[in-house]
This record gives sequence, structure tokens and C-alpha cells, in this order.
Amino acid sequence: MTRTGERPPAAPHPGRRLAAALLAAATSLTLLGGAAAGTAQAAGGRAPAPAPVVTRAALDPALVQGRGADVDFLEQEAEHAVTTGTAIGPDRTPYTLPSEASGREAVRLEPGEYVEFTLPATTNAITVRYSIPDAPGGGGITAPLDVTVRRDGQRTGPARQMTLTSEYSWLYNQYPFTNDPQADLLHPDWWITECDCVPAATDPAPVVEKPFRPTHMYDEQRLLLGRTYRAGDTVRLTAPAGTDAEWTVIDLIDTEQVAPPRVLLRAANVLAFGADPTGRRDAAPAIERAIAFAQRTDLPVYLPPGVFRVDRHIVVDDVTIRGAGSWYTVVRGEEVELDEPLPDGSTHTGVGFYGRYAEDGGSSDVHLADFAIEGDVSERIDTDQVNGIGGVLSDSTVRGLYISHTKVGLWFDGPMENFLIEDTVIVNQIADALNFHRGVTDSVARGNFVRNTGDDGLAMWSEPGNTNARNTFESNTVQSPTLANGIAIYGGTDTTVRGNLVADPVREGSGLHAGSRFGADPFGGRLDFTDNTVVRGGTLDLNWDIGLGAIWFYALERDIDADIRVTGDHYLDSTYNAIMLVTEFAQRDEHVIENARFRDIRVDGTGTSVLSARTAGSATFENVDARNVGAVGINNCGAFHFPGTGSEFTVLDGGGNDGGGTTGPWFGAWQLPNTITCDDRPPVVPPPAPAPW
Repeated sequence: MTRTGERPPAAPHPGRRLAAALLAAATSLTLLGGAAAGTAQAAGGRAPAPAPVVTRAALDPALVQGRGADVDFLEQEAEHAVTTGTAIGPDRTPYTLPSEASGREAVRLEPGEYVEFTLPATTNAITVRYSIPDAPGGGGITAPLDVTVRRDGQRTGPARQMTLTSEYSWLYNQYPFTNDPQADLLHPDWWITECDCVPAATDPAPVVEKPFRPTHMYDEQRLLLGRTYRAGDTVRLTAPAGTDAEWTVIDLIDTEQVAPPRVLLRAANVLAFGADPTGRRDAAPAIERAIAFAQRTDLPVYLPPGVFRVDRHIVVDDVTIRGAGSWYTVVRGEEVELDEPLPDGSTHTGVGFYGRYAEDGGSSDVHLADFAIEGDVSERIDTDQVNGIGGVLSDSTVRGLYISHTKVGLWFDGPMENFLIEDTVIVNQIADALNFHRGVTDSVARGNFVRNTGDDGLAMWSEPGNTNARNTFESNTVQSPTLANGIAIYGGTDTTVRGNLVADPVREGSGLHAGSRFGADPFGGRLDFTDNTVVRGGTLDLNWDIGLGAIWFYALERDIDADIRVTGDHYLDSTYNAIMLVTEFAQRDEHVIENARFRDIRVDGTGTSVLSARTAGSATFENVDARNVGAVGINNCGAFHFPGTGSEFTVLDGGGNDGGGTTGPWFGAWQLPNTITCDDRPPVVPPPAPAPW
């Protein structure tokens, strides 16, 4: 979420069906546990390339089958590839390179070293997730990365070179962060976990190590290879000997067979209205002329292959805008400082497609598809409207977009209704990927892929007077949010979070979250979390210095007493807890979490407990199966008064709760219904890797 102040603590299209088939075929070749060279010799005496290790969220795809977005690419982690570099991780400690990597592992290349991936299917495009150092004074550097493809050990096809940059990486310090690695504390009166102190009240004030709290360390780039390579060829990524980067960390590669550009003949082609496809001249006026013509003639607007420079908002209403595909059509812009702040507090503008704001009547019947929006936002200014898509868009759709380097991919200030976003990739955001904010109703985010956000991946934030209602997040993948949660719900009525895959949250949040926070409306009606999977969640909250849950409910400002149903979720390899219900300590006698129901849940691996209850209230558990549990199954602290009558939190047995870990059954009869089993900070027992159930 974008906010001010310290954080308190549908049927797949043919391309996706093909990708799913290729994934199944590739998985049959996978050697999980590492890329081992084959023993047979190819013709001419050469050893064949090692089998590709295809993953989803750094796991065997079988473990997350049916969860998350159905994407067109196949993911391979660098730690499973052949390399002359050095594996780093696993490590879940915030502010480290492994902690922000997918799967919490990556490969570090010194100049002259390489990492090499075997292609699992025909490929003509790659995406590389990487990190290179910041400049000593901030602002980033650039460095080359050589890309070559080999067949039977010999190079095939032309060599390519990517120019990596850290311009959009590396934030530091306290919220809302700075690009200056040498900055002093932004808030010298705030609590500092590293010294367990409030600096302004400490004599002498602590000296923090600089750079302080480095974060948002990764970026990614896409590259069309210019020809199609076949399964079994290898892609070698080399940090050349002459690179200016002291090191290059490769996290993963996504490989893809991109379809040819789409051509739309019966449309208002922006080239006919003077748009420059080279990116040198401002294309915004030409695009606006094309939109006006399309509205008069009831035609769509077509953005053909090219780079179109747009350094401000394009206001859209009652129009369809389609590109040739997000790999071919790029709308790219620079952040521009305004002469004076706008009434909403914005000090900059930048590339974006915006509906009219609610006070101006809003927009409707807008359909955006098949192009990329690329900004250059590298700092967090919460008042700035430098989002990829914004405003009000009722009865509208977004499909097949690629949004990168904006502040928030899509931020909507309602009221608005009946909006759909699907099959869209949102990466490398300074804040959220998507936020339904204030009065968004009957809207859906489905089949989207999110990676490397600087705040909540997908969020709904309902505020008084403009209640969110009947919204759904379904079958999305959210990976590696560097701050906050994968999916977060702040108030609202009749909300559904279904079939999503969330992996590797880093700090001050976790996988799935519902919180009465940030002035949000009460939760009303049903709040459903159904058939989601969280991988490597249950993070450490650095403000509280306690472990969260892969899913966690937080009653900060009011009770949470909606009809909460958590059904069919899987929580895999949680760093601390699988499930957490908590009230802020200062409000522990004021707010409760009541009548939550957990049914048909699988927990495979926790560092501590299945359930951590730090609130008053109650929850029912039915058919919750757990294994590899590192501490007492139920850590019931209640409201921390420890009365002789038992905990203020009641755990109800719905039957069928099985399994456990180091301390025996997780749901032992001796623990119920309100036995106090409180260990405020139990020791962590790292679980083994998840396995088929």
C-alpha cells in the first residue's frame, strides 16, 4: 500500500495452454536438487547439456499445481544451473541479496564467470532477474551481460549483450526510503530494531552502519533473441571480464516462445496521427488524436510495434487501445517534475493511462491490451501519481500488459465498478502492483503475475464512505515483495482471495494478510481465503521481533468479526508460523478476532508453530493436516494476561486435525480449548524442503 508514516510493524488462451503443455514436458526432464551433467555422450563425444530444472516459485511445479497464474514462460533458478560462479544463500535475513532472491538463493558472478541454463522448450525470448551494485553515492550503475546460446557445446546464433542497470534498484533507510546509501536516519525518533532502542531517547544516540537497511536490490530485463532456439540448447549469461560491476548476481531466467506481433488493420493506427515509433519524440499528442478519432468512429486505437515516448498521463474514456503484444509495443516515459504541486500533492508526473477521477465523473468502457508501460520511477513519493494505470475505470478491462518501473502498477481511487485485470505482468514497482482503493466494487484481478514490488503485491484498501465490496483476487502469482505482503485486504465486504500463489515475502508482512489498519472500513459479510498456496512465508517482523504467519490477521484499529473462512490453503516452508491472529499489544484489551474458520488446510514445514494466537477471540480448525512443525503446534498467548481460567483466545476442534512435528501432535487435546501455551519467541527449527503430500 502507498501511505504515509512508519509502517507499524477464465479459460486460458491458446498460448497459455501451449505453455502448460511445455511445462509438463519440461518437468518430466527436471532433475530437482541440482543440474547434474548427463552420463551419456552425445555424438562426437560431447556430454549432453544437463536437464533443465523447471520450477514455479522455486519449487517443483507439482507442489503448486493449480495455484497461481497460468503464464507463458518457464522459470529456472540460477542455483540449479551450471555455473563458474558462487551460489549465495539460502538466507531469509532481510537486507541481504539471498533474502530478496526467488527461493532465497541466487548465483554471484565475478567478472569473467558465467551461469548456463538448458532450454526446456523452444525459446525466442528470455527474462533475466539480476542485481548489480549501486553507485557509491546512489543512483545506480550500468554493466554489460553477455548472452550466448550453445548447441552441443558450440555457440549457435549471434551473441547478444544486455545492459544491466541498478538505477531502479537499491533503496535504503527508513520508510519511505531514500536513494542515498550514506543518508543519516530519516526518522531519528523511530524505534530501531537493530539496537532495540528509540534513537532520540537514547544517550548516546546509536551510530547505524551505512548503508542502513539496503533493500529492493533486484531488477529484471527482457530480451528477444532474434531467432528461435530449440529445447536442449543452453543459454549462457556471462559477466564479461571488462565489466564495471564488481559482481553480478543472477537470480533466475524465464524462457518463452513469443508469438509474432499482432496486426490490427481496422483501427486508428497511431502512426497515421504522427506518433514516432522510435521513442525520440513525444508521442502523447498523436495518441490523444488517435483516441479522439477512434471515439468518433467507434474504432479501437492500435499501437503497432515500436517505442512510444509518453511523459505524462493519457486520459482515457470509452476507448479500446491495443498493441502488437507487450514484447513489441512499449509506451515508455520519464518522470517529470511539476512546476508546482497539484491539489492531490503530486510533485511529479510520468507515463500512465488514467481514467478521469471520480470528482470529474470517472471513466468507463476502457479496454487496454497487449502493450508494455515502462516508467523510470526510482524513488518513493507517496503523494505522486506516477502509476502505470490510475483514476476511475468502471466497466473496463486490462489484459496482456507488462508494467515495469512505475510507482504502483495500477492504483484505483473509486468509486468504480466492474473492472477486470487479467493475464498482466507487473514487476519492479516502488510500491504496490495493484490496489483497489476506496469504493471499488464487483471487480476482479485474475491470472496476473507480480514480482519485486516495494510494498503489497495485490491489495484492497476500503475506506469509510467508499466501501469496497464483492471483489476477487483469483489465480494470481505474487513473488518476492520486498516489503509488506503478497496479498493484503484492508477492510471491505464480501471479499474473495482464491487460487493464488505467493512466495518469498521479505519483511514487515507475509504471504496473505487481512488487517483492520490504515483507517480501513470494518470487514463485513464473507472474507474468503480459498485454495491459496504460500511458499516461504511466515516472516520475521522486524518492528515486533516476532514471527508472523504465512497467513495473518491483525486487529489494530477495530475488531475483526466478519465471517472469515480459510479453506483449502497450503502453507509451505514457513519461516516462523503458518497461521497468526494478533492484536497490537497496546490494544489487546480493546479488539478481538472472532469466529475465524480454518478447514482442509495443509501445513508442510514451519520454523515455529501452526497457529500463533496473540489476541482475544476464537477460531475453529477442521481437517488441518501438518507436518515438520518446529515448535508447539498451538502457541496460545491470548491477550497476555494469563488468567487462571485459561487463554482469552479459544481454539475449537472441528475434527480431523492431524500431524505435527518436534513436540508431537500439533493439535493435542491437552491444548484445548484455551490452554495457555505461550512462548513469546520460541526457537526456530528450519523445516525440510516441501515434498508431495
